[in-house]
Amino acid sequence: MGGHKHIETCIGTYIASRYTSAIEVGIGTNTVAARVIRDAGKNIRCTDVRQTIPDEGLDFFVDDVFEPDFSLYSGAEVIYAIRPAIEMIPPLISLARHTGADLLVYHLGFERYGNGGRTLDCGVVLHQYYSREKPSKRVT
Repeated sequence: MGGHKHIETCIGTYIASRYTSAIEVGIGTNTVAARVIRDAGKNIRCTDVRQTIPDEGLDFFVDDVFEPDFSLYSGAEVIYAIRPAIEMIPPLISLARHTGADLLVYHLGFERYGNGGRTLDCGVVLHQYYSREKPSKRVT
């Protein structure tokens, strides 16, 4: 399995095993993780700042995380992003806090925001910057 497909498959499998509803922010055209979640029978919505052409069967919305439409994120248990630009992390944390969803981020290489939040190993390293149960006190 190719490197990127392995990463997204690990992330999708992890999310599908722990949550019933998820939103991928900044999906672009890489739909592997979202398809894994969908194929596990979970609710998945996807957003990007530009109109992309995700796989049929994925709910897709144009939205800008810097000025989000909060109604798109209502009811999500987890918001996640794969390789987002580092400047997206503060608005993603704000979005997670506002909606009460966990926030999981897979960074490119060894990037991290602040102290990196809580790290989770799902076959790849995820950073949990916000938890709906117990907000991380390590990242502000």
